[in-house]
Amino acid sequence: MAIDGKLLGGMGVLAAVVEAGSFIRAAESLGMTQSGVSRAVARLEQRVGVRLFDRTARAVSLTDEGRRFYEQVAPLLTGIEDAAATVSDAAGAVRGLLRVNVDSAFGHYVLAPRLGEFLARHPALSVELVVRDRIGDLVAEGLDMAVRFGEAEPSGLITRQLARSRVLTCASPEYVARHGRPKHPSELAQGRHECIRVRNPFTESYFEWEFQRGDEVIPVNVQGRLVVNDSGSLIGAMLSGHGIGQPFEFSVRDLLESGRLVKLLPAWSDERYPVHVYHRSRELPAARVRAFIDFLLEIAK
Repeated sequence: MAIDGKLLGGMGVLAAVVEAGSFIRAAESLGMTQSGVSRAVARLEQRVGVRLFDRTARAVSLTDEGRRFYEQVAPLLTGIEDAAATVSDAAGAVRGLLRVNVDSAFGHYVLAPRLGEFLARHPALSVELVVRDRIGDLVAEGLDMAVRFGEAEPSGLITRQLARSRVLTCASPEYVARHGRPKHPSELAQGRHECIRVRNPFTESYFEWEFQRGDEVIPVNVQGRLVVNDSGSLIGAMLSGHGIGQPFEFSVRDLLESGRLVKLLPAWSDERYPVHVYHRSRELPAARVRAFIDFLLEIAK
């Protein structure tokens, strides 16, 4: 199949629909009418011989064939975009819209407070944060990348570890004044302390509490009447004086420095949890993706 201007233009419209999630928003971003976008997609479908989108009254989504086609052409379009930006203005190559699927804890406590700094470096770039529990389908949802805690998930995406965040055991000064400080992790299993447990939204089970000192690891079956499923609720409950929690260090660093929370069992805080970034492009990630990964490596400490 020969590549001509109409085919290349149709691929650009395809990418715009995937990224926008609808024909209407794609038309707005391209400066076209909705009917013009629909005709361009129909011509592309006729040219490649497959239906690329499932259309409903409310949304459009890629078919299986459309997803495979888009996965093949997206890196090519990205390469063309980067080449044009490099030739026309190398300093402004980081441009366009970057859509990032992010874990709520990382998004709230690490990324959002520093995003202004990143955007100031790249005035031609816009960023949309999509906070979700799961990575989902980046291609079908028009997302460039995802940031997630935990061991790397098996997928067709490119994965890179950003950091390993320390897991701390904390409580408010008011709680410590009432109940005292545990001297050993085993005390938390004896019912002497109220521990705030966190439920894993994927498995519906509780996250296990472990205490690590060097190579020594002690799992503890903690006791507690309050269960939460997100870091904001966990920190709020700790600040209220209800009980002891195990947050990530990055999410409570400011609270520890201000004295609103205190660290417990500091000798047993060697446990670390990985955070990974996932992105789609295997051959040549967009300049905005490369720049954002560099920024994540800078701030994820």
